[in-house]
Amino acid sequence: MLVLAAGLKVRDPTRSAMALAVYGIAGGVTRYAVLGVVAVVEVGLAVGLVAGLSAAAWAAVALFAVFAIATLGALLAGREGLPCACFGSRSRLRWTSPLRSILVAALAAVAASGVLPAAPSSYDRWLTVGLVAALIAMVGLAAVVLALAREVGVLRLSIAGQGALEIPEEGPSVGEHQAWAAALPVGRGELLALAIFSSEGCPVCRRVEPAISYVAADPLLAVGVFDEVAGAATWSAANIPGSPYAVALDASGVALAKGTFNNLTQLESIVATARARQPGLAVAA
Repeated sequence: MLVLAAGLKVRDPTRSAMALAVYGIAGGVTRYAVLGVVAVVEVGLAVGLVAGLSAAAWAAVALFAVFAIATLGALLAGREGLPCACFGSRSRLRWTSPLRSILVAALAAVAASGVLPAAPSSYDRWLTVGLVAALIAMVGLAAVVLALAREVGVLRLSIAGQGALEIPEEGPSVGEHQAWAAALPVGRGELLALAIFSSEGCPVCRRVEPAISYVAADPLLAVGVFDEVAGAATWSAANIPGSPYAVALDASGVALAKGTFNNLTQLESIVATARARQPGLAVAA
């Protein structure tokens, strides 16, 4: 901090010297002299502190005590908000300025009193650095593994990349309005609806549940699941041949695509076919 303060002062010495007027220092030569002395003292104290000299710590206590008194006196004189040259020419005098100096003086006094434990050895410091670096690397590796696990899960859902089997004679007629589609939860922002027909005793239906959840995360797609028993009426109205079966419809309830699916790729192919057919609906026989 001492080195930073000295560097900011001498970076723009003219403005920093002019800012010393807030402390009642008159005369251009005097201000430059005081500025130079303060900068040299700050750098010298910094060197002494790095060298571990206890005298440098006590000298820092005295220096910051002088800073606290000077800034408090300027504030009491009504000069709040004026440049103070504390950390360069852009620093402004605030009520926090003397408090900051008092705090740093207190820290320097603690360091000078010797109550702090001795500095760790070089080995201990490097060991600490190594442990911290290892901990950071472990956290980063955990995040990478979690992301990789998610991608592997999606990849497993996508195995067997052929599209869903769409048989014209099975299921609802493509291109025609389906009255049973009113049961689908289509919102204002959703462009397509996807009806999933599942059965309680169907092992394939249990296996494709993650794929259904993955597709249902699409904000433009409304997904509804109809059980063979609980939704028997819908099954009958849609002429569903078996499960798992999916029907994609537009927001008005017109069937656009359908088919039996066994994995994520096949389910997504039904949605993709519906989106391709949606503009013209030129699919009705």
